[in-house]
Amino acid sequence: MAISIKRTSRAAGAVKVLVYGAAGAGKTSLIRTLPSPIVLSAEGGLLSLADDEVPYITISTIAELHEAYSWLVGSDEARGFASVAIDSLSEIAEVILTTEKRTAKDPRQAYGAMQDQLAELVRAFRDVPTHHVYVTAKLDKTTDELGKITYAPGMPGNKTGQALPYFFDEVLALRVERDAEGNAVRGLQCAPDGAWLAKDRSGKLEQWESPDLGAVIRKIGGAQ
Repeated sequence: MAISIKRTSRAAGAVKVLVYGAAGAGKTSLIRTLPSPIVLSAEGGLLSLADDEVPYITISTIAELHEAYSWLVGSDEARGFASVAIDSLSEIAEVILTTEKRTAKDPRQAYGAMQDQLAELVRAFRDVPTHHVYVTAKLDKTTDELGKITYAPGMPGNKTGQALPYFFDEVLALRVERDAEGNAVRGLQCAPDGAWLAKDRSGKLEQWESPDLGAVIRKIGGAQ
């Protein structure tokens, strides 16, 4: 077998980012900041993009998601887009889980099957070399026995939520806070603070970045 030596400096052409946040924080509206996006919409909540003419594909079954992936990696039409947004992975996981529960004799089997299928799909989209991939997830808030509150991507099943951040180089928390005047300010948290999970393997992002994924991609060094 011939060995192919590559350079890490060429590995950042397509950026893969997971963003999680509370309902209404603006995860879907971030799609408009992506370079030439197409949306795989499992939530049907695209009203925030109504004025943007963003193309989308409705995803209501796992089969439709597989079809969308095949289209993305195999069609000439898909080459006209630079980014694909999956909105949201939490909802897709629920769709898979509901399907599995119909046939599983033990609920634990349904959760295990959902986790396996979701991991396979996430790996597949993450490894698409030709497109930036933006994945949204719900917010999960937990309180431990000592009363400490932590925030992380929310998925059905504890193992699924815990494993999800390991698939991505960029895991960002979209937060809405109040400034000194009481105005709502949105920002992407790019590093953990002990309460909110976040990571930036590129090392090029600040603790906080403006809610602009195009700017984040440029800063990391991704292709436009």
